Amino acid sequence: MRTLVNTYDWMWPVCQMIHYVGMSLIVGIIGILDLRILGLFRTIPIAALRPLVPWAVVGFLGNALTGIIFVTGKDSGPTYYTDNLSFRLKMLFLLVAFINLLVFQLSSLEKRVYATPAGGNAPAAAKAVSVFSLGAWVLVIFFGRTMQYNDTLLLFLGL
Repeated sequence: MRTLVNTYDWMWPVCQMIHYVGMSLIVGIIGILDLRILGLFRTIPIAALRPLVPWAVVGFLGNALTGIIFVTGKDSGPTYYTDNLSFRLKMLFLLVAFINLLVFQLSSLEKRVYATPAGGNAPAAAKAVSVFSLGAWVLVIFFGRTMQYNDTLLLFLGL
């Protein structure tokens, strides 16, 4: 992968664009769904947002693919990322978001949430899942953006 990235100057910026669009799809769609579960946009039935979820999955797959290209294509090798506290924290909160999604899908919450009509309230447990989701995705973005400032983050944390 390193050879591919280093041979074509356009590869890295194109991957960055795909990564940003993918994150926009994920956070835009899942964020709106989470906000609706929390009680915003009450005029919209939650089930009306369900057809958008596959687009969030497409965004995630694009991010996974480009993320692999970033980690394996860097001149300094994967250790640039694996030794980076911001990258580790990004991966931690990505794992939190994934576990949170599993809780949502494998419990009865998903069915109960999508049965919530316009003007209705989602179950309290679903609201808790939404808060964790929003928090996890905000932190994934935050630590993704701070990877290039890892030294500053370490200094700020006193490490």
